[in-house]
Amino acid sequence: MSRLHVVHTTSFRYASPVTASYNEARMTPLSQPGQSVLETRLEVQPHTWMSEHRDYWGAHVTVFEVLTPHESLVITSEHRVEIAPRRDVRSETTWEHLRSPELRDHLAEFLADTSTTQAPPEVAELAARVAEGLEPSQAAVAVCAALRDELEYVPGVTAVHTPASEAWAARTGVCQDMAHLAAGALRSIGIPARYVSGYLHPVADAIGETVVGESHAWVEWWSGEWHPYDPTNRTVAGERHVVLARGRSYDDVPPLRGIYAGAGTIDLEVQVRITQEA
Repeated sequence: MSRLHVVHTTSFRYASPVTASYNEARMTPLSQPGQSVLETRLEVQPHTWMSEHRDYWGAHVTVFEVLTPHESLVITSEHRVEIAPRRDVRSETTWEHLRSPELRDHLAEFLADTSTTQAPPEVAELAARVAEGLEPSQAAVAVCAALRDELEYVPGVTAVHTPASEAWAARTGVCQDMAHLAAGALRSIGIPARYVSGYLHPVADAIGETVVGESHAWVEWWSGEWHPYDPTNRTVAGERHVVLARGRSYDDVPPLRGIYAGAGTIDLEVQVRITQEA
């Protein structure tokens, strides 16, 4: 059992006062089997109105607006989350079941391409070749490993909306690119896959030490049940991963999205601090 204390701060500073700002944040972890949110708060300075709801994909969304002139905006989300060890897989399925009309209809949204996850022909061919002769879950792990072997982790080369095809062409990217590529590759061979956004504590067994954490992305595929897997780190997503939201791609689950009236942003700072508590 792991208990993580996460503080995620996003600060904007503008060139001149902004007169209006409308935003939505997906920065509150999900309570779900294996992950319990013990405490949570989201604070916005300044703000004039705030409400909460669940979106179509099940994410916790905080909507807020600022209708007074402001030169800066600071969003702080703080959470304590308890994460249980991932249990052994209880249910597997066959390729025949994955190809059944009923299953393909039920999980159609996680089998369809998006503009950022569509697998280039070369990736689809690699996935088909690697998966040959393997059962679905084994194939999924092998496909993720094969893609990771081809990509170098290089920050700053891509952005969150970069199509998987561009990251593949450059053979570089970060966790979002690897999650997009993995989702597209798995869908191309008929395995439903979804994109997961959240946090990763980067150090194992660092109890009591506050470290600079990461906003992170990984995937879950369905082969009898949903399997969480971190292709960037070649591992099952486990006790150091905190789930914020799920969707087809990053476009469904951005931590923060909004519009404002005023001059451009001259400074943006994002900091994630994570402490593993005893």
